[in-house]
Amino acid sequence: MTITYPRTLPSHTGLMNVTLRAVNQTSMTMSPFTYKQQIYNHAGQRWEAEVQLPPMRRTNAEQWIAWLLSLNGRSGTFLMGDPLGCTARGALGGTPVVNGASQTGSSISIDGCSNSITAWMKAGDYIQLGAASTATFHKVLQDVNTNASGQATLDIWPSIRTAPADGATVITSNTVGRFRLNAGEQNWSINNASVYGITFAAVEAIT
Repeated sequence: MTITYPRTLPSHTGLMNVTLRAVNQTSMTMSPFTYKQQIYNHAGQRWEAEVQLPPMRRTNAEQWIAWLLSLNGRSGTFLMGDPLGCTARGALGGTPVVNGASQTGSSISIDGCSNSITAWMKAGDYIQLGAASTATFHKVLQDVNTNASGQATLDIWPSIRTAPADGATVITSNTVGRFRLNAGEQNWSINNASVYGITFAAVEAIT
């Protein structure tokens, strides 16, 4: 069977540790005399991740090793999110969709939510836009209330790069984004007790 991308994470062992890193491309100049600073906000924003798998025997390890090798270094992509952020902490309700075309940037208007809900989503919850090869996931930055028409505006990070279609589904649970390995070389350790140690690092796939 032909391998297609993005791949899903193997689920037979679970993950031991995941470090998610939010990176903003900013620069700063500073006067050497007054220390006055000037900040430049560039458009670049991306997720980075470091994943540590639990120690495992060869039966389980080989499935992970084969999956990593199937990505062909930085070439292939896979879907991953926050393993503890699968369920939103907000009340949710309704069937949220994008409210209006041509939306890019750090906020998005949605509708189709339950009407007049306080904390429909809470700061720190996630949304996903798109699916498979277009999937991006975003963290909500402020508590979100819906109005009497079931509409709301979400402040999110990272900013939306490609505008979703009007009426596109806004996913609020089991959210994932598209990642690729951050290096063309992968390695794993094998100790005297026949236990494998596997870690890998990834960056958000931006095309």
